[in-house]
Amino acid sequence: MTTFSSGLSACIRSYLTLKRALGRQYAAEEWVLGHLDRFLAGRGVDLVAETFAAWCLTLQHLASGTRRARMRIVRNLCLYRRRGEPDCFVPDVRLFPPVHQAIRPHIFTDREIVHLLAVARTLAHSSRSPVRPENMRLAIVVLSTTGLRRGELTRLTVGDYDPPQRTLAIRESKFHKSRLVPLSADTAREVEHLIEIRDRRRLPAGSETPLLWHRPLPASGYSGGSFGGAMRALFRRAGVRTATGHLPRTHDFRHAFAVNALLRWYRAGLDVQAKLPFLAAYMGHVSIVSTAYYLQFVEPLAAAASARFADHCGDLITGPTGAGGAR
Repeated sequence: MTTFSSGLSACIRSYLTLKRALGRQYAAEEWVLGHLDRFLAGRGVDLVAETFAAWCLTLQHLASGTRRARMRIVRNLCLYRRRGEPDCFVPDVRLFPPVHQAIRPHIFTDREIVHLLAVARTLAHSSRSPVRPENMRLAIVVLSTTGLRRGELTRLTVGDYDPPQRTLAIRESKFHKSRLVPLSADTAREVEHLIEIRDRRRLPAGSETPLLWHRPLPASGYSGGSFGGAMRALFRRAGVRTATGHLPRTHDFRHAFAVNALLRWYRAGLDVQAKLPFLAAYMGHVSIVSTAYYLQFVEPLAAAASARFADHCGDLITGPTGAGGAR
């Protein structure tokens, strides 16, 4: 726990306590506010426009997006402080570094998923990673069929899988939310197949061992960084690239899962708006507002939405019927 000692310390502690009571972890925010607190304490000053500008100068070595994010954390603290001190300083967001253009997610096609599975099968076993091909195959299957976050997948243990119910228990994920994720029959078979392989090879397969058990010494699963690196290596080996020629992100599986869910509902003639709360719950979102972030308006989705509109409202739209016709 960070120790705060500036004149702003009581406000910072109160702010963090409130946010954590609402289910936020706020570890990164605590680190940033600790940096600000040490800056103010070392100079014996309050947070005003001049000291905020001086603190921002200490961030010049960082990328503009990172600077903007840290400045916004401080601004949110100031907005909280204003509740009790109406005249306190609040940074002007218009003076922050410009917003980076959001990265357009890569929506994996069925062909790409099949190709990634085939390439994963060709990966070599090693003493450092005895079940690498099996791990990567299962990772692709689970990510593409459940839309799990990367951290949710790497934190799974064998005991989190319930064979009779065919579910995965996602514990204390983002916003401290836990949930059960039902699996398709094919995905459940893939999970069970990997556990059977580890049993057969006398590799760790107890309920507390990672589902994606990675290496014997030290016995552990993947960290978020090592798993991300393994996925990038797989994308590179498979030649899977985005439209801009870059490697996809692991998180793009989550975007693809959400988009493909909508496509299935459109094609089945279902009420998409009524289905969104189910998708939000499955993906572990607090509301459908968070889910909407993943619903990129890609061409197949645009075509499905247009076809739905034409089926229901096409008769209301009439084009020109001739030189003097109705418009």
